[in-house]
Amino acid sequence: MTKADIVNEISKNTGIEKVTVQKAVEAFMDTVSGSLSEGNNVYLRGFGSFIVKKRAEKTARNISRNTTIIIPEHKIPSFKPAKTFVGRVKNNVK
Repeated sequence: MTKADIVNEISKNTGIEKVTVQKAVEAFMDTVSGSLSEGNNVYLRGFGSFIVKKRAEKTARNISRNTTIIIPEHKIPSFKPAKTFVGRVKNNVK
């Protein structure tokens, strides 16, 4: 499902114009990404959590050059679904 599909589905279910729904969806995504970039987690009860994970520094191999490289410590965004969300997906419930 794409962002356009989400906008169409929300518009169809609520009767709100697609342009308004698209602005709301984009504002939601901007808010979540902005919060994560500041290091803050976003918790949506019953849906899941958008969290920032810290990856430790590690040593890796460049196979083509046969050299060792160090990957520095960094942060990545992650999503952890709520138990109810996982249950709905597992049981294929709408």
